[in-house]
Amino acid sequence: MAQKIVAGNWKMNLESDEAFQLIDELNTELEESDVRVIVFPPSLYVLPLSKMNKGSYEVGVQNFYTAESGAYTGEIAIDQIKSVGGSIGLIGHSERREYFNETNAFLKEKVDVAIEKDFDFIFCCGEPLEIRESGKQADFVKLQLEESLFHLNAKQMEDVIIAYEPIWAIGTGVTATAEQAEMMHKDIRSWVADKFGQETADKVTILYGGSCKPGNAEELFSCANIDGGLIGGASLKSTDFSAIIKAF
Repeated sequence: MAQKIVAGNWKMNLESDEAFQLIDELNTELEESDVRVIVFPPSLYVLPLSKMNKGSYEVGVQNFYTAESGAYTGEIAIDQIKSVGGSIGLIGHSERREYFNETNAFLKEKVDVAIEKDFDFIFCCGEPLEIRESGKQADFVKLQLEESLFHLNAKQMEDVIIAYEPIWAIGTGVTATAEQAEMMHKDIRSWVADKFGQETADKVTILYGGSCKPGNAEELFSCANIDGGLIGGASLKSTDFSAIIKAF
């Protein structure tokens, strides 16, 4: 059975005092539950937020590099992340793909080094507006998975977390319905089943990453193939983030 996960991607937001206040509030508001809670702050905050953790959440990173060490100015390695309390990373976020030209081939390298280092990751996939309007979203997303993720074996795939981001519904004023989200999540699980078997597919957690908020979280999480959310703006307010977690 897939894990229930709510993850907050803070992106390039919050100064240190704001970040620490948010975590203080989350430590107070989060209750014991079977939901796995992860925060992805700017990497500067991984160490202090790990030290502030009272066991209610995990701390991850929004990006990492494929090399163990070396002359890669501005990058961070998995072993460095682990040494300061980071336990999980994002791979393939739409903003990394778009702004930093991360290709499917490069993301495959990130997947491989994460597997080698026994480092958890959330693999992001999703289509832009022009692909959605052309009706080719299934082919587009399936190719992302095939070129970056589907070379793994079934045992490795069981522990993978996938996040579907409908890029066309993030900050565009266009809203994806729960039915549209569920349809893509169902397709993703079926592709995993076709490649690795239904037993593996049932264990893969698939998160929704398209403007999930307190007002729509319960409807989204009630869908059969949506196992949680990768939350953006709503993760920057403790009351909103907690409400989304409690929507389960």
